[in-house]
Amino acid sequence: MKRDTPHDGGYQAQFTTTRWSIVLSCSDHGSDEAEAQAALAELCKIYWRPVFAFICREGHSVPDAQDLTQDFFARLLKGRLLQSADRSRGRFRSLLLKVLQRFLHDEVDKRSARKRGGDLRFVSWDDWMAEAPSHLSIPQWESDNWSPERIFDVRWAATVVERALRRLGDECEKRGRRRIFDVLSGCLAAEREDISYATFARILGLQETAVKNLVHRLRDRYRNLLREEVAQTVGGANQIDDELRYLCAALAASE
Repeated sequence: MKRDTPHDGGYQAQFTTTRWSIVLSCSDHGSDEAEAQAALAELCKIYWRPVFAFICREGHSVPDAQDLTQDFFARLLKGRLLQSADRSRGRFRSLLLKVLQRFLHDEVDKRSARKRGGDLRFVSWDDWMAEAPSHLSIPQWESDNWSPERIFDVRWAATVVERALRRLGDECEKRGRRRIFDVLSGCLAAEREDISYATFARILGLQETAVKNLVHRLRDRYRNLLREEVAQTVGGANQIDDELRYLCAALAASE
């Protein structure tokens, strides 16, 4: 994730309806609750990894963390979360962490009182556990001393980055430029002075000027995709830059 996140003036005007703004709107004005529930469910499906990582870091075994994660999301969607949304911050990440902390505190005394999760399943645990580690994976030895809150934030930031990268890769593939993305994707977050344009030009069989233009366009599109991903989790366009800076700092601290 790039460290510099300059404010995009045009984005303020473009910011209309996002998943989290739908949830907040329902909470504030009693608008379409079904639409808000669908938006919240989609956010939960995207950001279950930080929740699972947080629960594991709190000392729960993997099987227990799986059960607790499923139960947390089931109760999140069935309960009165919409009425407790935090307008002062308006960020899904902040609210979800607070609700998760309360949930785990309450579960300590009744974790064996009932079957968790019911028939509701948001994720395939087998598929996730079988995934090859990404370049954003956190070494176990490095994160052993991290707080659950730090693990949560780093996993959240990694999810944002990976979704933006996946979308950018898919766009390049549709345009017949998958190899360009595969070769140049490492430049997206690199410092400009660390990029060897001559090397990439030889690999791609292009002029250095062409490679520089490609990197510039990829970085610009990547930055916009990051903003779009973050926009889905905040209450307004004026919060995007602060959230991006926060997530950038979380990732930088994990390196």
